[in-house]
Amino acid sequence: MPRPAPPADLPPMERLLAIMARLRDRADGCPWDLTQTFETIAPYTVEEAYEVADAAERGDLADLKDELGDLLLQVVFHARMAEEQGAFAFADVARAINDKMVRRHPHVFADESYASPADQKQGWEALKAAERAEKGRAEGLLDDVPVGLPGLTRAVKLSRRAATVGFVWPTVQDVVAKLHEEVGELVAEVEAGDLEKARHELGDVLFVVANLARTLDIDPEDAIRYTNAKFVRRFNQIEVELARRGKTLDQSDLAEMDAIWEDVKAQERAAAE
Repeated sequence: MPRPAPPADLPPMERLLAIMARLRDRADGCPWDLTQTFETIAPYTVEEAYEVADAAERGDLADLKDELGDLLLQVVFHARMAEEQGAFAFADVARAINDKMVRRHPHVFADESYASPADQKQGWEALKAAERAEKGRAEGLLDDVPVGLPGLTRAVKLSRRAATVGFVWPTVQDVVAKLHEEVGELVAEVEAGDLEKARHELGDVLFVVANLARTLDIDPEDAIRYTNAKFVRRFNQIEVELARRGKTLDQSDLAEMDAIWEDVKAQERAAAE
């Protein structure tokens, strides 16, 4: 027989933990929730993080509130499964991040001081390096950069980590020159018809692009999200204009669609001036 939900007058965090415990109850919990593992839940965690980023990008605070709740649920879900195994509980997660934030902000919570934001960033990386060394978890400098990150994000983190020991192109111009070199190698393989080598060269191009983003202090994922949104906006305008002409996309051709695209670009430039 169903039991009532945890009381609504409980403190919100306490109630959420009780709800998750109930969902994972072996006797009368939710069948779907009971079959989940860290591995099966992880993709949902990543998806929710992206939805948080999307709401923030759109400036939709009501949606952001909901998406942050969904992301928090993911944290609670993982913590509950770990608690069932006797590994750790949600309180341990909160305690760990509390300690980490205090430890990594000695300029706020201790007597440390930094001359500039750049010095603070170096101090942050030094503290992280000390933590890695203390854990003894990674043998190499790059070993603990998560494999599951989006490719461009991981490329930035890998290149940033390598840069801490001087393995870095000295200037932006050097990175741009390398990008031109890699694009040339990609074009050569495409023209030769060797798609397997072209795949590798494309990867090299993207890695250098990630390096360029790091050098310019630009988040490549943020940049591509902006461009994706711009593409969607302009393509939607093509559809609107074709509909005004009594046409569908299938009834148009590249020349007509490209002409509309250029008109939309011109209108956006004029509106921005």
